[in-house]
Amino acid sequence: MAGIICVCGAGTMGSGIAQAAAQAGFRAILYDVNETIILKAQSTIKRSIQALVEKNKIDQSLASATLSRLAFTTDISNCIADIIIEAIIEKKESKTELFTRLARINSAETILATNTSSLSVSAIAENIIHPERIIGMHFFNPPVLMKLVEVVSTNYTNKKTIIRIGKLALQLGKTPVFCKDSPGFIVNHVARPFYIEALRLVELGLADFETIDHLMENCGFNMGPFKLMDLIGNDINYTVSCSVYEAMNKPQRLRPSFIQEEKVRKNELGKKTGKGYYTYS
Repeated sequence: MAGIICVCGAGTMGSGIAQAAAQAGFRAILYDVNETIILKAQSTIKRSIQALVEKNKIDQSLASATLSRLAFTTDISNCIADIIIEAIIEKKESKTELFTRLARINSAETILATNTSSLSVSAIAENIIHPERIIGMHFFNPPVLMKLVEVVSTNYTNKKTIIRIGKLALQLGKTPVFCKDSPGFIVNHVARPFYIEALRLVELGLADFETIDHLMENCGFNMGPFKLMDLIGNDINYTVSCSVYEAMNKPQRLRPSFIQEEKVRKNELGKKTGKGYYTYS
């Protein structure tokens, strides 16, 4: 297996994507402007790989090989690759600026894939040179374990790019699902009522979040909506809700909840901050 994958953004998603790429046999570069975040990502990936060894998910030889294929950098000039996946802050302007810089230093054949969960891939692509190689590659958290990847094409994206990203997803051990650019793509579009209606029940005082989670889990869901929002991150989930709401011309049924807005304001983001709808040690 040949090829270099560069992942930009060393947060939870970016670190996980880089680890998945290295485990699958690719040379992987993980980039972030913040050296503290890069150092934290190195430590997190090492712990994650060791945990897989301890659970007999991978052997020690694969663990060592995975670590040897990973490189970490804070210098964007090192971000030269066959495929670049960005997993930075969920702001169109930031993603467009990053892709513009990456396009200048990479070949016109380098694919630029965005891991955005809800922003318009078309709006990101339209101001980048060679927009035919820009595509959405939306992983789910945690990306090392979750199998689904949404492959999101725009009217600019050429068939070669779609085929290459679909093939990459399979090489990473994922299941690619192909869709056209649209608000929330498939999963986040379908999932909005799951979260919004649950929050609305709490707003109206009809049930508390623990009861709703318990009922949904007893109906067959692996996680209730509030546990799942805590796992995803209330900041990310709220941002996606706002993005889909705006893109769909603000339908009342998809109006974001003031409860989640307050969680974000208080930095009660879920597991990653130790408190959300539940408290975590």
